[in-house]
Amino acid sequence: MPVRVDPPQRMRYSAAVSEMLLHVECYAGHRAAERPQRFYLRAHRFDVEEVLDSWYSPGATYFRVRAHDGNLYLLRHDWPQDAWALVGFRRAAVTG
Repeated sequence: MPVRVDPPQRMRYSAAVSEMLLHVECYAGHRAAERPQRFYLRAHRFDVEEVLDSWYSPGATYFRVRAHDGNLYLLRHDWPQDAWALVGFRRAAVTG
């Protein structure tokens, strides 16, 4: 069973999202996989417009990102396995 990690600012993410493995393309500066630039989920490409927050936990880095579709995604990079997972999702607010 996946362990739920509360983001520092307590955003509410959809509980309907179970952990999903992703293919992520990253900007790699002086460290490997420094920050995500785009990710692929079920054959759909999502360009990362903005990294809103990132934090470390033992063995993983978390990224809260806004994709080109306006939605918010919580991505986790597990260092030992070099694996990425989608662990949270929040739909963009509808205006109007």
